[in-house]
Amino acid sequence: MLFEERLEAHRVELTGYCYRMLACGAEAEDAVQETLFRAWKNADRFDEGRAALRTWLYRIATNVCLDMTRSVQRRALAMDLGPSSPVGGLLGAPVGAAAFVQPVPDRLVLPLEGDPAELVVARDTIRLAFVAALQHLPPRQRAVLILREVLCCSAEEVAGLLGSSPAAVNSALQRARATLSACRSPGTGGEVDEDLLDRYVEAFAADDVDGLVALLQEDATMSMPPFAWWLDGRAAIRDALLGAAGVCADDRLVRTAANGSPAFAQYRDGRAFGLVVLDVRDGRIASTTTYLDPSLFVSFGLPMNLERASRM
Repeated sequence: MLFEERLEAHRVELTGYCYRMLACGAEAEDAVQETLFRAWKNADRFDEGRAALRTWLYRIATNVCLDMTRSVQRRALAMDLGPSSPVGGLLGAPVGAAAFVQPVPDRLVLPLEGDPAELVVARDTIRLAFVAALQHLPPRQRAVLILREVLCCSAEEVAGLLGSSPAAVNSALQRARATLSACRSPGTGGEVDEDLLDRYVEAFAADDVDGLVALLQEDATMSMPPFAWWLDGRAAIRDALLGAAGVCADDRLVRTAANGSPAFAQYRDGRAFGLVVLDVRDGRIASTTTYLDPSLFVSFGLPMNLERASRM
């Protein structure tokens, strides 16, 4: 196998790592591209007798991500930016996409096959809430926690990657765990109930507010990046949906997948409108995050225009 092919075989796993570090799909792809370029450029320096290729690539990727985090603000979910909004309140001015955790297509960060238990961990640790919680950590602690608890590297391996010691790595891991435990609990998604998603689409298409609300957890949230506006609780969401009755009546949803979660491309008048990411917990919808950014459709391989797509 050519060296370039060996590098390419690690792309998906590296993209998942960089996404958890950077909380942005586009930035993660850039980081991986830079990682693979540096590895290719320095191929003559790689010594398989000293380190496995995977370990060497993670060392490069970690350095790339740490460099990138020095020049960007911490990304968050709307719930981390301030208190919930009153029902009927205005969306306000957009905060800007750079303030928010951005979604990532499953195909870029999740392997198609593998150990079922490992795949569950991979999905749960790219969910929006978990990635947002990671952003509360200083970048080096973030790297330690991901490498140790998500990728299952040993303390000795991580120490080698970071130019540190196993004792320092274990200390950083303890601090990272303590910080995460104080954050809003991201929970786990579990298996996606296809019947739940079918009912969601049916209720959405029928503009059935009560049908939509019946699918929500009591403490569900709703947000719409790039606005800091968000709603807390099923009752508030119901009131907001009733107040906006008819607004989405002619919109269409097209199924996709983001962040290990079910997602939908939302089209209005046949044109790309927003990307809806659902967090499903215990058989109900725990959060709805609608990214009002049609440019995301490109990275998800979604058409910008439904009518044009149907003619192709």
